[in-house]
Amino acid sequence: MGDMLGYARVSTGDQDVAGQRLRLEQAGALKVFTDVCSGKAKDRPGLEALLAHARRGDTLAIVRLDRLGRSLAELLATVAMLKERGIGLLSLEERIDTTSAAGELVFHVFGAIAHFEQRLIAERTKDGIAPARARGKRPGREPVDMDKIKAALKLVEAGLSPTEAAKQLGLGRSTVYREMSLAGLQRPPYTS
Repeated sequence: MGDMLGYARVSTGDQDVAGQRLRLEQAGALKVFTDVCSGKAKDRPGLEALLAHARRGDTLAIVRLDRLGRSLAELLATVAMLKERGIGLLSLEERIDTTSAAGELVFHVFGAIAHFEQRLIAERTKDGIAPARARGKRPGREPVDMDKIKAALKLVEAGLSPTEAAKQLGLGRSTVYREMSLAGLQRPPYTS
């Protein structure tokens, strides 16, 4: 039987991990690692330190699943990585314990639901493309009108700002800048 290691995360410095830390310690966590960062952040030094410290047979404990990952796909990937390393996951709020057969089953059900959802989206997209093609529509963005691009580049060469050239011709500003770059035109200095 390994150690229970806690992981607590809050999104901003205004929030406090003390409540999570207390719950994790009451659940039996010997050490609690913390992060103050958004769930979107890839760099989580506290979680990385926990993973460096954890050994086969240990359990990573969290208060809620959203403390570990923002999406089901991210959670499933993390649980798969933990399983490969022989580390269990315990979520106090959802009462999921992957060291038990029932807890592992729950995570497999989550994975199946995520996979099903991805397949549904792909099928709906495919089902929408076929009728659109039959009506003569092509998926994706409309091709850029090269005559408009040439006109925009001439306007910029004549001294008009790329933003104004884009507005006059109904093009996106980024399109004009991209085409300027491809044509070797310099970006004009910013004026106030």
